[in-house]
Amino acid sequence: MIQRDATAADTADLAALGRDAFCASFAHLYSEHDLSTFLAATHSPDKVAAEIADPGMRVRLVTAHDGELLGFCKVVMACGWPELARSSNVVELKQLYTAPGATNRGIGAALMDWALAEAAAWGAGEMQLSVYSDNVNAQRFYARYGFEKQADIHFMVGEQRDEEYLFAKLL
Repeated sequence: MIQRDATAADTADLAALGRDAFCASFAHLYSEHDLSTFLAATHSPDKVAAEIADPGMRVRLVTAHDGELLGFCKVVMACGWPELARSSNVVELKQLYTAPGATNRGIGAALMDWALAEAAAWGAGEMQLSVYSDNVNAQRFYARYGFEKQADIHFMVGEQRDEEYLFAKLL
């Protein structure tokens, strides 16, 4: 595994992996319209390129030695839920995705370790993230890192409202 910061040259691959990973886990939950609307807004090349260029966001990726993209993580250097913040300097873990078929290889752990180190280097006192209420595996993963449920929140996929949990960890 090779870890590195994302560059503009990674845009298409990151957008494709974001779509593939989301669909592998969640596509069955949504109408075609809601799913396509969400993917266009969240995992389009234009959106990903803007995120990579954003100085308030860090995007890290993991590749195989042959360059195949295996996973990525996005950390926003701002608070996603300020009304629920327990620290004055809060970051949001926006996405932590692995390629379908590449789970259980330590990719998520490597990215989480990076995200926590990045937040600490930035001086964050807390990290927040949103996790789907029925995604028990992800909730267990985050709990292993000391994240705890703080609140019930929601997440929109097209016009469908999903019940989510806000998980957070004081750093």
